[in-house]
Amino acid sequence: MRNKLFFLTGMSLKRKIKTKWFVLANILLCLGIIGIFNINSIIKFFGGDFDEPIKIYVVDETKESYEILKEQIHTIDKGYYGEESNTYEVLPYTEEEAITDFIKGESKKYAFILKKDDKYVLDVTLMSDGYIDTVDYQLLSTAINNTKTIIATNESNIPLEEVDKIVGKLDIKREILDETKKTEDENTGMIMKTVFPMIILPFFMLTIFLVQMIGAEVNDEKTTRGMEIIISNVSAKTHFASKVLAGNFFVLLQGGLLISYVLIGFVVKNLLSSNHLFTGIDTVIGGTVSKVFESSFASQLTYIIPLSLILMIVTFIAYSLLAGILASITTNTEDFQQLQTPIMIILLVGYYLAIMASTFKGALFIRILSYVPLVSAILSPSLLVIGQIGIVDVLVSIVITILFDYLLIHFGLKIYKVGILNYSSEGLWKKMFKALKQK
Repeated sequence: MRNKLFFLTGMSLKRKIKTKWFVLANILLCLGIIGIFNINSIIKFFGGDFDEPIKIYVVDETKESYEILKEQIHTIDKGYYGEESNTYEVLPYTEEEAITDFIKGESKKYAFILKKDDKYVLDVTLMSDGYIDTVDYQLLSTAINNTKTIIATNESNIPLEEVDKIVGKLDIKREILDETKKTEDENTGMIMKTVFPMIILPFFMLTIFLVQMIGAEVNDEKTTRGMEIIISNVSAKTHFASKVLAGNFFVLLQGGLLISYVLIGFVVKNLLSSNHLFTGIDTVIGGTVSKVFESSFASQLTYIIPLSLILMIVTFIAYSLLAGILASITTNTEDFQQLQTPIMIILLVGYYLAIMASTFKGALFIRILSYVPLVSAILSPSLLVIGQIGIVDVLVSIVITILFDYLLIHFGLKIYKVGILNYSSEGLWKKMFKALKQK
């Protein structure tokens, strides 16, 4: 029986892996992921440059604003993007009439025209060929307002020390009363609220592949009447187990391949980057990752990752069992797609709840939902990352999901035994409940 199980599992895996679609899809995935990580180098190769600074030309009719504005832009640039940032290059320009033609057609050239204004100190015009990115506009707006403040205080004969008091950066000292929380980890929650949805997306996609894969394979065997030949040689229990094992091995293999593509992308980027891993467009991402690993959150990964993986694996088993059960009572792919709709809705609800988890801080219902099988694999890791639940809660979710798997095996096998040889497409739910009543 064990040999038959391994044989069926191996055949099912080979049917999925040894296809042109699988090879082509993974080649495209690998190239796509590597390309995303190395978008700077690709753009450079085709004549562009993400690392090229935005050039800001300043026509200064006030004769005193240029140096102040230049210093303010560089200060704000380094404060936002990091000390090594060189996002903006500020340059003087003398001909106001020619500046329009100079920046026209140039997406990385802006121009400030600064004139005296008796009421507001400065009359400012910011020119660009097209739209200005929101972040760029906010930074430049802050810089020009700081420049105006400095000029106004200078004209008021306020001492330089007083000017520094007005426009100087204030260093805020944080004090958290809860001794279990650290100041340096304060931004980790915000960072992970943004990053984590991208991490759980592969699980979401792999689960969809798993459900559709098992459903399509069972329906294909029923449609071609191959199911009768298989069941005449092996038990329904062995056949059911082979589908579940093959489906889970496949998604774990695909998940491992995705991780390897990401690692390859990082390695290639590191080889192509002359100075450091994160350059140009990646400055903010690099800073975010650095902050995460500089905080105590890095040490928490030692238990967050294993617990999340265990929970995801037992949930993969749950989805595969459910997909196999539902596929067994259908006779074609169209019927299965109708039955799998509730599964997709549950999965989608879990994904969106994980994304919005931080907005439900302290809510009892979100904690309860983290224990619910099928949803917990996506929701519990998110809540654990942002500190709304603890390790015990995740362990409870794992135990509940394992119990759910047991119930699916115990009752689902009854449905599977009857359903795989039943070719009627009427009364699908009635067939299911009738099978449950049989001993």
